Amino acid sequence: MTSASKNGPNPDAPSPDAKYGKKRSVKNDWRLFLRLLPYITQNRSQLILPLLLLVPLSLAQALQPVLIGQAISLIKQEDAAWDIFTTMSLRTGLNWIIGGLLVAIAIRLSLDGWQSYQIQKVGQNITASIRRDLFEHVTNLSMGFFDRTPVGRLITRLTSDVNALGDVFSTGAIGIISDLFLILVLMGTMLQQEWRLGLMLIIMLLPITTLIIYFQQQYRTANYIAREELSALNSNLQENISGIDVVQLFRRERFNSELFRTINQRYVNAIDKTIFYDSAVSATLEWIALAAIAGVLALGGYLVTGNIIEIGTLTAFILFAQKLFDPLRQFADKFTAIQAGLTAVERLNDLMSEPIAIRDAKNPVALPAQTLKDSDVVIPGEIRFKNVSFGYKADDYVLKNLDFTIRPGEKVALVGPTGAGKSSIIRLLCRLYEVSDGQILLDGVDIREIAQQDLRDRMAIILQDGFLFSGDVTRNITLGEDYRFEQVQHAAEQTNVASFIEALPQGYGTTLRERGTNLSGGQKQLLAFARAAIRNPGILVLDEATANLDVGTEATIQSALDKLLEDRTAIIIAHRLSTIRNVDRILVLKQGHLIEQGSHDELLNQDGLYASLYKLQMLGQ
Repeated sequence: MTSASKNGPNPDAPSPDAKYGKKRSVKNDWRLFLRLLPYITQNRSQLILPLLLLVPLSLAQALQPVLIGQAISLIKQEDAAWDIFTTMSLRTGLNWIIGGLLVAIAIRLSLDGWQSYQIQKVGQNITASIRRDLFEHVTNLSMGFFDRTPVGRLITRLTSDVNALGDVFSTGAIGIISDLFLILVLMGTMLQQEWRLGLMLIIMLLPITTLIIYFQQQYRTANYIAREELSALNSNLQENISGIDVVQLFRRERFNSELFRTINQRYVNAIDKTIFYDSAVSATLEWIALAAIAGVLALGGYLVTGNIIEIGTLTAFILFAQKLFDPLRQFADKFTAIQAGLTAVERLNDLMSEPIAIRDAKNPVALPAQTLKDSDVVIPGEIRFKNVSFGYKADDYVLKNLDFTIRPGEKVALVGPTGAGKSSIIRLLCRLYEVSDGQILLDGVDIREIAQQDLRDRMAIILQDGFLFSGDVTRNITLGEDYRFEQVQHAAEQTNVASFIEALPQGYGTTLRERGTNLSGGQKQLLAFARAAIRNPGILVLDEATANLDVGTEATIQSALDKLLEDRTAIIIAHRLSTIRNVDRILVLKQGHLIEQGSHDELLNQDGLYASLYKLQMLGQ
């Protein structure tokens, strides 16, 4: 075993996502397009104008070489000059041609910017819609998805991939239609002017088009791998920043820097491949464009010396050769953007195809009101675990055939060694995960038949680590729900945390940094109590809720907590067994099984696991 495998992931091993990208590069592009079609149709009215502008823009560009050729023919008095110009004097004819060129240039300058603005506006609207739907979808995914998906990968998909997809709409898709339309107009004009030179240039397009498609497919595969490596890079970066205290305390800076350097180099190597294929397209086009001009000079010179065509026509075709490869160059650049966008669509499609495992029933059961009519008195709920088994993995159960009932208004504590399944019970009760077998009943109704909003409105959870959002104290208590400021104050006073909040620099309006880093762990926990109290729930769940509090603060909170627990059903998880002596019943878990239950005194008399745990704690104290 290498040292890398002992201390962390092996940075030299190719990422699974990179291998996955090689398989995914041949995905059906049409099916991916159909996934985007609803977003395009939502903005179809805004796409009409940019598409209509293609006609005058393309005709204006195709007309320029023709007018310049006419100017040469008119000066040399050649037969190719149009009759309308030959009837005029040389100066007048040239003035009309110059005027036509200026009009063509003016049309292009005035309409090109307008079209570009309209296209990019539509692109940004589509991108915003996709980003919104992705965010909504991700926030509805089950906790199991987040257990197996690094945060950095999700952030890459929601930002970098969505932006790449936005480029498809803002610069790629309509732009390619524009370039193709211009190429067709130029081909038709060339064949009408001189079919031999026109046919030669068209034939030269065939091999270059095949070569471009080949390079673009290779670019697509390389770009998929590069984006997966970027996801791995962002994931590693996010993990190191989140765990910076551990990194520094255990002097992992050098090891983590080496790991990051290796992942970063893997990303650079992947990007180098995309650059190579992109550059290969540009270089090929440059050489073919020069070859096309040389071909026009060779064949055109032969036709001129044979008096088959005139100098004005040859001049026009030299310009046609340049004009023809300009949209082809732009087409290749935009095709690269589209290939990058299709790569992004593949990755975003994977995310959007991730099933929402926990959904509301089609006809959810409506539970009776939580509070008594015209009263603040809360109706406590009855909780029944009926032969419940559960595993985070299908073949590894952490809860096995649990069967117990918590009566309305009863205070029950969950006790057991680490890994016994206490927190898993709470997660199942809140439907963060679904049971593998059995049922969880709330007031006699399977919680899978209750709307998630209704279920979670009936309970408040206070975790050991209360998460705080950026924003002020009031918003962190209400969490965006419509509570009056008086209710916020009452909840703070009810849980004895009002004095702490009022001591902050701006009181309830104090701005909290990300994750509440300008508060101590204990202070963050105090806000979690007020957050629970304001919701006035029938069921209260405490998961090591006072673990981060000092003895004095815990005593203050405990008195408020005792009042808060009155007439409510409560589930309490606590490792300090002295804090749960007064609950109605204690459930003792071991390896997912319920092995003991009873009051504190009853369990001590049984002299089982609970008695052993209690004696060990008392001995330690």
